[in-house]
Amino acid sequence: MDESAIFEIFDGLPRQGPGSNKCTEKAFYLLQPLPSGARILDIGCGVGMQTLHLASICENCHITATDIYQPYMDKLLEQAAEKGLSGRISTLCASMDDLPFENGEFDAIWCEGAIFVIGFEKGLDYWKRFLKEGGFMALTEAAWFTDTPSKEALQFWQECYPAMKSIPENEKVIKAAGYTIIGSFRLPASAWWDDFYVSLERRLDSIEGKFRGYKDAESVIDFSRKEIEIFRKYSDEYGYVFFIMQK
Repeated sequence: MDESAIFEIFDGLPRQGPGSNKCTEKAFYLLQPLPSGARILDIGCGVGMQTLHLASICENCHITATDIYQPYMDKLLEQAAEKGLSGRISTLCASMDDLPFENGEFDAIWCEGAIFVIGFEKGLDYWKRFLKEGGFMALTEAAWFTDTPSKEALQFWQECYPAMKSIPENEKVIKAAGYTIIGSFRLPASAWWDDFYVSLERRLDSIEGKFRGYKDAESVIDFSRKEIEIFRKYSDEYGYVFFIMQK
């Protein structure tokens, strides 16, 4: 699938995955107090709604935001300047599975809605090296809320993310990777709709004609509509969970 089609379709959205400032803030305050001048690494930042909010509530922190799509980060820096947060945020175009940082460089690592790209277990293991001893990681991961999901929901997610686990299974993975779980909570359905799916549906409606005949783009559009439909039907059976942990 042509990644450029995905980036163009998702460009212009408030965020590129489920989440909300309220959830970001709730997760941040579950961390133990960070030291003054703390360094936070935000991996797979997208346009950085969570980056901006973290910078606004952590006045003595510096956030390094990474993504593989430079236009997203350009937009993040524009918004940071508008909000007077430029001094607290820097960006770097880098892949989440090949990060150019030193071991133990960060006090905290943040990742909302992106660890599935590298894989939950791999991400936890690889990113841990960049945390200081006692450093924190806060991230969202998709999880089943039931042991008996509906056939349609199960089939959809087995096709697009077969590695999706239950919350207890994810907790086992976290502990096996050498972390202590500080806290966790489910993202409410509103965190999927308000700043993501509602805007995504509008975006799909507006660009569908432009991409007619382009198979890769049409595939992304069809998949996105199906994803929204499945969540509308089965949001009580699965969702994102914010996991907060300590190395």
